[in-house]
Amino acid sequence: MGDRLKLAAWCAIYFLACSGAHAQQQVIGAPPEASNMKLVGTSDLQARSAYQPTIHHQGDRWIAYIGHHGGSDEIPAPVNPQTGKAEPNGTSIVDVTNPSQPKYLRHLPGQEGKYEGGGAQMGRICDGKALPKGDRNAVYMLRTFGGEAHEIWNVADPANPVLITRIAGLKDTHKNWWECDTGIAFLVSGAPDWRTRRMTQVYDLSDPAHPQKIRDFGLPGQEPGSTGAVPTELHGPISTGPSGNRVYFGYGTNKGGILQIVDREKLLNGPKEPTADNLRLPEIARLPMSAFNGAHTTFPMLGMPIAEFARDKDGKTRDIVMIVDEAILNECNEPRQMVWFADVTVENRPMMISSYTVPEASGTFCERGGRFGAHSSNESMAPVFYKKMAFIAFFNAGVRALDIRDPFHPIEVGYFIPAITAATDKRCVKIDDKNRCKVAIQTNNVETDERGYIYIVDRANTGLHILELTGPARAVAGLP
Repeated sequence: MGDRLKLAAWCAIYFLACSGAHAQQQVIGAPPEASNMKLVGTSDLQARSAYQPTIHHQGDRWIAYIGHHGGSDEIPAPVNPQTGKAEPNGTSIVDVTNPSQPKYLRHLPGQEGKYEGGGAQMGRICDGKALPKGDRNAVYMLRTFGGEAHEIWNVADPANPVLITRIAGLKDTHKNWWECDTGIAFLVSGAPDWRTRRMTQVYDLSDPAHPQKIRDFGLPGQEPGSTGAVPTELHGPISTGPSGNRVYFGYGTNKGGILQIVDREKLLNGPKEPTADNLRLPEIARLPMSAFNGAHTTFPMLGMPIAEFARDKDGKTRDIVMIVDEAILNECNEPRQMVWFADVTVENRPMMISSYTVPEASGTFCERGGRFGAHSSNESMAPVFYKKMAFIAFFNAGVRALDIRDPFHPIEVGYFIPAITAATDKRCVKIDDKNRCKVAIQTNNVETDERGYIYIVDRANTGLHILELTGPARAVAGLP
């Protein structure tokens, strides 16, 4: 592994020299920057650009399933040390039962391709015993396959996954949501006849071996045969299942975002033909955002008790949706992408109530290189953190821990910025028609588990970092 990382670092330096770029690199081996969070364990993830981590309690083990972007121009298919072969980025499967000593079990290759055009960015996990028609001995992983398909694998033996089925023939796939208790899946797809890169395909995956399509869904103007302007594309949904009967869709990533609130029952059982009227039918409300900001993640936190309102006759509890934008451009060459809190208690009149960003001056982040701004939040609804704390991936500002018990006044209570390594990839901007490149952490996605550990992964090939809260931040979550 050491030789391979040295080679990757040499190749990056060689590329910069040959292209005439000016490199500014942070010191390898410098300590991480942290407050009220500490490092527990790491995995280099074979120096693959990482997207979504999903942590699953599997028998007496805890397994992390980590999606990857496609390869880079310099290294389109990194070498897998376990096989000795170059493999397109796909899914890393890591045993994190002992978080201080993660054990890399398997790399499952994804689609050939670079950056957003390859890999297997997204994964969701359901136990077969939870799915209505699943094999009780199976554990299923639903993952994207580059831009062309969704796949379902049996990962009961996480070191030896078995492909069950594939939903193919698509243009683009991304951040799915899967209800394990019903099997209903909201698949982010690019159907060939739709007018947008990403929309929703609703499937019944209660029997993963026999997927049943329910319908296509999107915003009016995106459907086949429509005319005029095309609304911004979908990024991803989060469902509250049958009990909540709501699906929260986020459209746009870094501009012109929309939070859409949808009646789940009407979405599943309403008329299926993708006409403008049928697409409007399940919609309860939408909250348009500024042209400056998008809606990457729309995380519902319903029925939150607000201490400040405890003596008020009405409104003691509120329904909140946390909306996270995605920074796209390096070195602050766009409006700041942030975290927003929307009060959706009165559903047909959603309203923004607060926001959060990392102060740029606190780390001169616009000068560090790479992206600075929000990207995503944890999505686990386990009681350990739900409605108490949120963790936000903030690219070169690392991960940020927020006290959200009063969503009208979110407060940062901790952060962790990993140290770069020899594998950390450069990020460049054009200056006078020449590349200026810097090396910086790019904390891309974050997730938590029921034990209270926080998992962050890096877009610039720095791997997985497993964290825990320390000091006053632990008290916010109610941890000993």
